[in-house]
Amino acid sequence: MNICEAIEKNAQRRPDHPAIMDCNGDVMTYSEYWQLVNSWATALQNKGIGAQDIIGVNLQDTSNHLIALYAIPLSGAVILPMDWRWTNNEKIRILRHFGARFVLSEPKDSIFNVKGPWKHIEINKSWEKLVCVQQPKLDLSESVDSPLVLALSSGTTGTPKGPMITHQQFLARFMIYFITVGFSERDRFLCATPLYFGGCRGYSMCTLFAGGTVLLHPLPYEAFELLTFANNNLATRLFLVPTLLRRLMNLKGGTPEIPLFNSLKLLFSTGADLHEAERNELMQRFCPRYLNFYGSTDGGGCSALMWDDPKHVSNSVGRPVFGVSINIVDEFDLPVPVGVVGRIRYRHPGTANAYYKNKRESEKTFKDGWYYPGDLGRLDEQGYLFLAGREIDLIIRGGVNIYPNEIEDILTSHSAILEAAVVGWPSTEFGQEIAAFVLLNPKEKHTQVSHIEEHCRQNLASYKVPREIFLIDEMPKNGVGKVLKRKLSDRLDSL
Repeated sequence: MNICEAIEKNAQRRPDHPAIMDCNGDVMTYSEYWQLVNSWATALQNKGIGAQDIIGVNLQDTSNHLIALYAIPLSGAVILPMDWRWTNNEKIRILRHFGARFVLSEPKDSIFNVKGPWKHIEINKSWEKLVCVQQPKLDLSESVDSPLVLALSSGTTGTPKGPMITHQQFLARFMIYFITVGFSERDRFLCATPLYFGGCRGYSMCTLFAGGTVLLHPLPYEAFELLTFANNNLATRLFLVPTLLRRLMNLKGGTPEIPLFNSLKLLFSTGADLHEAERNELMQRFCPRYLNFYGSTDGGGCSALMWDDPKHVSNSVGRPVFGVSINIVDEFDLPVPVGVVGRIRYRHPGTANAYYKNKRESEKTFKDGWYYPGDLGRLDEQGYLFLAGREIDLIIRGGVNIYPNEIEDILTSHSAILEAAVVGWPSTEFGQEIAAFVLLNPKEKHTQVSHIEEHCRQNLASYKVPREIFLIDEMPKNGVGKVLKRKLSDRLDSL
């Protein structure tokens, strides 16, 4: 099944039902949404987009972004998610690495000044006029095995990876959402995190697939603004990363009898987990049904800690969600006994099978139908999963994956820097912050930290810029020359 079939059926069954509502008060019905998805797809094909072409989506969190997410697969092409906040250098790196043929961008985006092997499509007034005159002539004959999205993640070397997720695998992930989160045509999902990120993108697409309504409220916003928008538009489902949940908790008011959210039926999160006391406060003040997902872009959902799970597993990431099998194995991929820490692996019909044109990383991560997320953990006798650390030094800041090697490469590109090492720094607000340790070239000892910070701001998205940059006299290393990041992290404990 091509996932776009559901949008067509929703338009036929409930043409006047709202598909998208935004914070400006604009409403798009399913009839209007399907017409635009179809017309966009036709226009894309007329631009020369062919089957399995990779299309960069460099758009802000608007209805146009949601149209593109279904128009691209309807045209037969593949979605390449991009963060419009990236610098041009970051965008170019991704477009080149994955061989994108086209990129959709906002009007006057600076990426238009960059020449590359891709073609630019500016989503402007001219595009709107072009779309209006299209005569849709597309069918939905794409194979279930056709690629849908080239989701982005990264390896230990900082080289971008892209698990190619098919229509069938996306449908399997939708099934997990339906059963675990309960999306239906009666739901109103509040999209309050960037559509670039896999969580909100997947939940928004699932809502539209189910015939529900996506309420768009892009960042930045104050917590009270989000609350007001949710109540005024009767939001029933809200996904937020822990950082944003903590901002909600700073709001005054709300009791178990009179919650701050009037219509919310489910509050859920993923990424860095909240403390037990924080989860209890969320359920008492905001929504009695709070759920935390554990999973990844590559493998999809793995487990969930439900609101009614017993207290003795409060530090768990829950039990496997629908259709998921979890194993804990040793370094030889042999299962370990219950309660013993080992490497986590899991599988279900929605996991990716390989990375795009990256055989080496694919062989490490996908083995015999299992996906290895790079995490360590254990299972108890009831099947609850407990995390015990990471095999790689990934930093998760505010629910966003940040890969140290990418930042280290930018730092060492500065002429004054000999070596750089980036580590995670525990943060109450964001889960982790970014700390960078820098060894200067002896000839550049006069270089100021502010100059290095400016270099980072020019070459990295704002959320990737280190919170602190520490100048050190010697980089701690082991006998084979590998930087001992644990020793650097230990230095942060006293700060």
